[in-house]
Amino acid sequence: MISQPSRHCAVELQALPSRIGQVRRIVSAQLRYWHLDPLIDRAALGVTELLTNVHLHAQPDKQCTVKIELLLDTLTVSVRDH
Repeated sequence: MISQPSRHCAVELQALPSRIGQVRRIVSAQLRYWHLDPLIDRAALGVTELLTNVHLHAQPDKQCTVKIELLLDTLTVSVRDH
């Protein structure tokens, strides 16, 4: 059996309201590139919620990493703050 290699993308940023739209566009473009158009709306909403949580609760540093990973048939979108 030949398995598809994993695909991943990571973006480091400060979780500021002005950056959330930009990250949504990055996530959407990456999923389009991977031909995962049906997942764009849900992934964009999820990353918005996660970045908003970092903005509201990470003190004092709002620095975080957004990671998108496709492994076989599972898409994972995560946000990690310091």
